[in-house]
Amino acid sequence: MNDLTQTPEMLIGAMAARARQAGIILAQASDADKARGLELAAQALRDKTDAIVRANAQDMENAAANGLSPSMLDRLRLDPARIDSTAAGVEQVAHLPNPLGEVIDETHRPNGLLLQRVRVPLGVIGIIYESRPNVTADAAALCLRAGNAAILRGGSEAIESNRAIHAAMIEGIGAAGLPVNAIQLVPTTDRAAVGAMLRAAGLIDLIVPRGGKSLVARVQEEARVPVLAHLDGMNTTYVHASADPDMARELVVNAKMRRTGICGATETVLLDAAYPARSEIVAALLNAGCAVRGDAAVQALDPRVTPANEEDWDTEYLEAIVSIAQVSGLDEAIAHIAAHSSYHTDAIIAEDSSAAERFLNAVDSAIVMWNASTQFADGGEFGLGAEIGISTGRLHARGPVALEGLTTYKWIVRGTGQKRP
Repeated sequence: MNDLTQTPEMLIGAMAARARQAGIILAQASDADKARGLELAAQALRDKTDAIVRANAQDMENAAANGLSPSMLDRLRLDPARIDSTAAGVEQVAHLPNPLGEVIDETHRPNGLLLQRVRVPLGVIGIIYESRPNVTADAAALCLRAGNAAILRGGSEAIESNRAIHAAMIEGIGAAGLPVNAIQLVPTTDRAAVGAMLRAAGLIDLIVPRGGKSLVARVQEEARVPVLAHLDGMNTTYVHASADPDMARELVVNAKMRRTGICGATETVLLDAAYPARSEIVAALLNAGCAVRGDAAVQALDPRVTPANEEDWDTEYLEAIVSIAQVSGLDEAIAHIAAHSSYHTDAIIAEDSSAAERFLNAVDSAIVMWNASTQFADGGEFGLGAEIGISTGRLHARGPVALEGLTTYKWIVRGTGQKRP
């Protein structure tokens, strides 16, 4: 019986068993071997660029025929430059400091015991993702480098791209003598396989979903396995009264329009009523090709602005659309973000350092920024190499999740014959 003739539960169970065994082998591999495997995987990605581009062209054709939005097509699209960037990300992960074995802290007890908390792999990680085929390489690299085995389930729209990237990755790690079952791609696009992963308690140690609201909601509702959630990027940029006009205009346009389909894109702009160049911000966005939906005060700034409704303040557009509201000051901006944020990334543009520090301390998001584009919400830009996702929760890891976020710890206790009285 092959993988495609098994029930979803049998398929995932068999993959998890192979992953667990691969993890045992990985634990015995040196860090240099794992780094070498990723270097060879990066080279394989570059060597197989033509094949990956052909596979992606097939996915793009199918996705366009199925009516995928322009922003989702942009997420799906691969070209030689993007493949080279993905390979560079894999290389960067290979060269990052190894977190495994790090002594987080240690304590000498009065009875002579030495207690240490030491970083270790999480185990078998299931990654469920949509559209972006580069996640196949990013997730594989991060999981392997942190000593974990990964089961990857990409979206049906990217199946051919994912298969081509996966083939290159396992070619590289196999050439380094590492177990190819450490990185497995679910061979079916049957949605039942996702359900089987979510129910695989005891087989899979952590689920990481990367996708839209419906995917994340399903994972959180059905999972019997711990989940590291990557929610939507309802990101806000607040232009404070003290903002430099040139900086504010350039940052707002970049935060929204550099790439509209990524989770770090700004979706809401808040303009302080005391900021004198409000109309310039609105005009710059409109002139850049962005549709602006605004409250009454913002509509009065430019006749091209259309009315915003209540749903707009909670919408991740992932397109060239932005919602803009006018606020009476810092407190109202913070309150607006608290009411509508997904706790991903929020930014303030200000020259007033005290106002900026209040914002950074008061806004309870995974990433808060001062005078920087929200599009920097990315593990690579944080110096973490590739990222498995941006966690918007509060447990285990938060913000861009890279190597350290894919580890846990164990207690090591060293004694000299102590008996408990």
